[in-house]
Amino acid sequence: MLSSTGDTLRGFDPMNQNQKTKIIVLCGPTGIGKTAAAINLAIRFRGEIIGADSMQIYRQMEIGTAKPTGSEQDRVPHHLIDVVDPDEDFDAERYVALARPLIAGLTGRGRVPLVVGGTGFYIKALIYGLFEAAPVKPDVRQRLHKEVADQGSPALHRRLVQCDPDAAARIHPNDTYRVVRALEVFESSGQTISSWQQAHAFKTKQYDCLQIGLNMQRQDLYARIDQRVDQMIGQGLLDEVRGLLEKGYASDLKAMQSLGYRHMVAYLQGQLSWDETVRTLKRDTRRYAKRQLTWFQADKDIAWVEKDDIEKMAALIENFLNN
Repeated sequence: MLSSTGDTLRGFDPMNQNQKTKIIVLCGPTGIGKTAAAINLAIRFRGEIIGADSMQIYRQMEIGTAKPTGSEQDRVPHHLIDVVDPDEDFDAERYVALARPLIAGLTGRGRVPLVVGGTGFYIKALIYGLFEAAPVKPDVRQRLHKEVADQGSPALHRRLVQCDPDAAARIHPNDTYRVVRALEVFESSGQTISSWQQAHAFKTKQYDCLQIGLNMQRQDLYARIDQRVDQMIGQGLLDEVRGLLEKGYASDLKAMQSLGYRHMVAYLQGQLSWDETVRTLKRDTRRYAKRQLTWFQADKDIAWVEKDDIEKMAALIENFLNN
């Protein structure tokens, strides 16, 4: 058993200007148990948790996003949870802008930053930074903002399909910020945002980073996901979504089109029966977990550990911090 005292961090000097800041990333598919493992490790290593989840950033969306409970957040400080309302734009650029000063502040206080979540692009953007495209022409930006206000984001997304199909495939039609961003880059520079991103290629790490991926047998994970969906429904997911609609949050918001929320909306609007709602929610969550695994498994820097093997995770962290 490793000590939770500073003795385990004898080589960890967060203020050393001659080395990159050390961070620990704990990643993996939805439902695998990242929160429980992260809390255990944070307590051992005087750490605090920085969320890397594109849904837990939304306020008032508790059950469907599987946010850490109040008691879990009382045990270990959590950051980048409940950042924006469901109708506000949020993307990787904003995530990085918020996460970086948090990391600097934690290391400055001698705390270990644990970046925890399943949104792979947020994690990658944090570690490697975001690409810098050519400057956007102010008149182009102004015109596009007027067009999106007049025509709606889906109309501009259809234009994006024509000029940058790769970006359009990655961006939700209701993601106003990213749709406009992709179009303004193309119309200002004549090059697609996809080509700018490919040139960047995430080549230079901004941090000295230990990445740990949680793993388990695929069929066991799928069974766990099915149980988790049943638990969310039992906790009142349907009422949570009904309440959001009653507060005036539109069903076509990006946040409301996410896993769980769009399924409950479809049921409330009479598009699906209850049995079909539950069945498709479980199916789509399993498919999402499979996509997450595909993303993370492409990263050769991730050390994969069985989800319950806390001692192996702790040994990796201790060696990383003391090296």
